[in-house]
Amino acid sequence: MTYDPNNVFAKILRGEIPCGKVYEDEHTLAFNDIHPQAPVHILVIPKGAYVSFDDFAAKASEAEIVALVRAVGKVAAMAGVTADGWRLLSNVGLNGHQEVPHLHVHVFGGRKLGAMIGKGG
Repeated sequence: MTYDPNNVFAKILRGEIPCGKVYEDEHTLAFNDIHPQAPVHILVIPKGAYVSFDDFAAKASEAEIVALVRAVGKVAAMAGVTADGWRLLSNVGLNGHQEVPHLHVHVFGGRKLGAMIGKGG
């Protein structure tokens, strides 16, 4: 998957599409998912043009990496899910069901989430 500078998250970062912003710093933006799958469903994205987690890990600066990790923790705390538990998910590539070619992690919480992946092939 190659980075598409016209993907929906790039448009959000450029201010072309509004978002329900939850948190922002120099390197990251977090906002509510428009199709939530749990009571808490927040997306955290880097502001840089990274297509996936492996792309980000290989090319991002240390400051960007630290900012993303800390943003995830801050967002979970701000959403009030740290006491009862929450899930962090990043879909990567076609087999991982990544829909937008911009690195994003999902923060889910607010209820029991069940098993991550069904059993079997």
